[in-house]
Amino acid sequence: MIGKKRILVACGTAIATSTVVAKAIEEALEKRGIQATIRQCKASEVPSLAQDADLIVTTTPVATDHGKPVIQTLAFLTGIGKEAVIEQIIEKLKS
Repeated sequence: MIGKKRILVACGTAIATSTVVAKAIEEALEKRGIQATIRQCKASEVPSLAQDADLIVTTTPVATDHGKPVIQTLAFLTGIGKEAVIEQIIEKLKS
């Protein structure tokens, strides 16, 4: 059982792309009975918001030196490898 986690979803502008990714993650975790609070942000906001997250998922390069796991992926936009990334997210949330 995974306790409630906090996921930060970042893209370039925190509008369309992060919305698609955040919704896909939310639905995938819900199906697996995993509770998560998902917050969207711009990639430039990651340094100031990372301390409040358990995991950072991004569609654009961000610094990885925040002491939090970072998954950079386009799988939620392309559909290619989406299930593998969902499993990767779950594994990161478990650790």
